[in-house]
Amino acid sequence: MESSAPRVLVVDDEDNISFLVGSALRLQGYRVECAATGAEALAAAAVLDPQVVVLDIQLPDIDGYEVLRRLRASGSRASVLFLTARGATGDRVRGLTEGGDDYLVKPFALEELIARVQVALRRVAPAPATSRFQVAGLVLDADAHRVWRDGREATLSTTEFKLLHCLMANAGRVVTRGQILDKVWQYDFGGESAIIESFISSLRKKVDADGERLIHTVRGVGYCVREP
Repeated sequence: MESSAPRVLVVDDEDNISFLVGSALRLQGYRVECAATGAEALAAAAVLDPQVVVLDIQLPDIDGYEVLRRLRASGSRASVLFLTARGATGDRVRGLTEGGDDYLVKPFALEELIARVQVALRRVAPAPATSRFQVAGLVLDADAHRVWRDGREATLSTTEFKLLHCLMANAGRVVTRGQILDKVWQYDFGGESAIIESFISSLRKKVDADGERLIHTVRGVGYCVREP
């Protein structure tokens, strides 16, 4: 396997799923490592430095949410696709709110999983040349992956950062829910507005709570970042 091949870590305690997914991704030319526990996943990630992690939530030691938190704490910027049997809307919202980039429910079509991994790889492509945005006292530096509001740094999850970047790159213009789903997740979640609303609410608590509101809702259309 060429060293330049995209790197994918598959984490699932079901051997048949790991084998199936791993084999399919290797046929696509990816470099794939598999892990059956959270501890194994973290150890493998430290060596592989994956660009994409296909991550089950129900693992025998620590759950997938904790694996993701520890990956982020270690500095990993991998795009994370939760692959789980939990299919309720509340589970999907939690998976994305916890910092996942995508969510696929078992049983799944292998072709769809491969397509989503391909989308995830595009998500970790190099950032555009314009990397610093400012609206009033809100500043986002895409290169440094940092956000400040009125001089104080705000700590955002990976998906929160992508959402804010999407809004600030279009400052003064309304970004529709469909555009947000496409730009932030690069996949249509069936128009589930609860997912977007959850992230908007979280962003407001982190960057609008102590100052004038900059993130505005345009009812029936979408959202906009603009000066008061």
